[in-house]
Amino acid sequence: MENAVTAVTIDHISKLFPASAPGKKYTPALLDISFTVKKGSVTIVGGANGSGKSVLMMLISGLMKPTDGTITVTSKPGLVFQDASTQLLGDTPREDVAVGPKNLRMSKKEIPAIVETALESVSLLNKADYPAEFLSGGEKRRLAVASILAMKREIIIFDEPYANLDYPGVVDVNKLLAQLHAEGKTVILLTHELEKCLGLADHFVILQNGKLVFDGTPEEAVRLPLEQWAIRNPLSHYEHVTDLIWK
Repeated sequence: MENAVTAVTIDHISKLFPASAPGKKYTPALLDISFTVKKGSVTIVGGANGSGKSVLMMLISGLMKPTDGTITVTSKPGLVFQDASTQLLGDTPREDVAVGPKNLRMSKKEIPAIVETALESVSLLNKADYPAEFLSGGEKRRLAVASILAMKREIIIFDEPYANLDYPGVVDVNKLLAQLHAEGKTVILLTHELEKCLGLADHFVILQNGKLVFDGTPEEAVRLPLEQWAIRNPLSHYEHVTDLIWK
């Protein structure tokens, strides 16, 4: 990875919001954050709620501008929201995936083939004309990815992709993440559920209270007391039922 091309460069970014507390002008969401994401890598951004993960996602995706610093991306990122249902724009997966290419004014003759290829790549072609609202949580996330692939996006950001998923749904998402990695897509995954996905990553960063506190590999991270940054180490040992209580 040392000589890999950089897909995302985050250079000393900060994001401040107007403060609601008396006597303060601004509330910092992110403070002087710098790191890079390599092309074709899976990067996990961890951190407790309120650490700044969602703000970082909005900045990388271009939905928000930093107060200071710069973000450089090699291609426009696609974003999979925590609630993928909010991204449904068509009544069926086929109609939903076609929205992006139509908005990008791709060739009308080519769009049907683009849609089929995208749906096939996420194993949803067999449900192309199924009511999208009745898809499972994992299937809706796959549909969101299909819509991104149809728009030729090379960088895909997932915001808490395991939210409200059962075990089969988690497995479904992990298969998709592994597939995207194998295809050379750049994947950024924002989550606090590290035990479900850290083994898929080759890059791991941790935010705490808007600051970058770790930037390295998963192997390096799990040797540290992650609890110091309000994260439970996913290698915590279990032997008895009482070990299943988080203390």
